[in-house]
Amino acid sequence: MPKASEIKKNQAVEYQGRVYFVKDIERSVPQGRAGGSLYRMRMYDVVTGQKLDETFKDSDMLNQADLVRRPAVFSYADGDEYVFMDTEDFTQYLLNKSAIEDDLLFITEDTEGVMVVLVSDSPVGVDLPPTVELPIEETDPSVKGGSATARTKPARLTTGLVVQVPEHISTGDRIKVNVDERKFLSRA
Repeated sequence: MPKASEIKKNQAVEYQGRVYFVKDIERSVPQGRAGGSLYRMRMYDVVTGQKLDETFKDSDMLNQADLVRRPAVFSYADGDEYVFMDTEDFTQYLLNKSAIEDDLLFITEDTEGVMVVLVSDSPVGVDLPPTVELPIEETDPSVKGGSATARTKPARLTTGLVVQVPEHISTGDRIKVNVDERKFLSRA
């Protein structure tokens, strides 16, 4: 069992009977107080995605969770169940739509770099790469000379995600999208 001071970003911990993924840690040293540092951790529940901000003393003991990431590709949807296949041993993982609803905006059959997150050998979510390539399903016609201006227009991607793209991009183009910011990066 590591102390709170030994926990790093992107580790999974068990806290109050649930498994959390540590996204951010801020260390503070209060003045005029006997004792050590305080660690404020921003954690996300790996099952529900719910955010939790909690502060620990440096000597508080936390349990590390048994969290495993397996490389996978999206296979098919069966009602509200989405099936991902492990690219190494071909194991199939079923995930409920409610657990990965926001992530589905970035996933197609050919999306590379997807990781299925397992807690105690049960799939609880997916980890996406920082950028994904997606085709544009619909946008306004491209404007000749549009690359010279910084104006943008909305584009709906095949997954349903809508992002702002430069005017010179047209329907059918493949673009790179930043997953965290949900923004256009470049043509693919």
